Amino acid sequence: MTILDEIIAAKRKEIKEYQGVESTSVNGFPGKFRLAERLRDGRGVIAEIKRASPSKGNIRIDVDVAEQAKIYERAGAAAISVLTDELYFKGSMADLEKVARLVSVPVLCKDFIVDSVQIDRAKNAGATIILLIVAALEQRELEKLYSYAQAKGLEVLVEIHDREELDVALKLGAELIGVNNRNLKTFEVSLERTAEIAGHFPDSGDSLLISESGIFSESDASYAFNKGASGILVGEALMRSADAGAWIESVTSSEVEK
Repeated sequence: MTILDEIIAAKRKEIKEYQGVESTSVNGFPGKFRLAERLRDGRGVIAEIKRASPSKGNIRIDVDVAEQAKIYERAGAAAISVLTDELYFKGSMADLEKVARLVSVPVLCKDFIVDSVQIDRAKNAGATIILLIVAALEQRELEKLYSYAQAKGLEVLVEIHDREELDVALKLGAELIGVNNRNLKTFEVSLERTAEIAGHFPDSGDSLLISESGIFSESDASYAFNKGASGILVGEALMRSADAGAWIESVTSSEVEK
């Protein structure tokens, strides 16, 4: 069993606790623009709040989520991603709601979504974007969850790992397509994965490419942007940085080599 298989099995068991529980709509969140619109205006950073991970262990367990979100927004992050998985990433829906109530940029619920009840919980906690991982879902599940999220007014970041999954995402009509540079079966990382997918990404159309994972330096960010990514998703580098705001400003400025 791969790490991804293990996580998905645990997630399917976990969501049984939510079945039959009425989802209460939560209001009072600041208005937010669409991430796709922001990325069409230029390179963008999806800045992530990530307490821990299976591969790195504890990263910054005691992070002040509200303060970190403020730093990200002030620095010009295109969106803020919040890891909500509790078992493997030490996140929570409470983290997501805290961020969503505070910021005016789009908020991504980063989790392993396998059921519509998770989408309801994400929306009610203030998320404007949800993640669907092609490798974690059967085709019918993916299509159903994608349509469900769209009907709820949410943007969907469809995560892929190879050319075959890229075809699946494109046929789905996904506007936001994220290539995970981390192999979720082995957890090995290579930015070459972004370059490979970018080489087969359609030049025309509405789809936008986002490079995820393995981006730690300005040169890594520049590489991803230069290969064709409209956005990058960065977690660990920002969580460990002494000045996350400066990091974001640096990689999105015109001074970075294009």
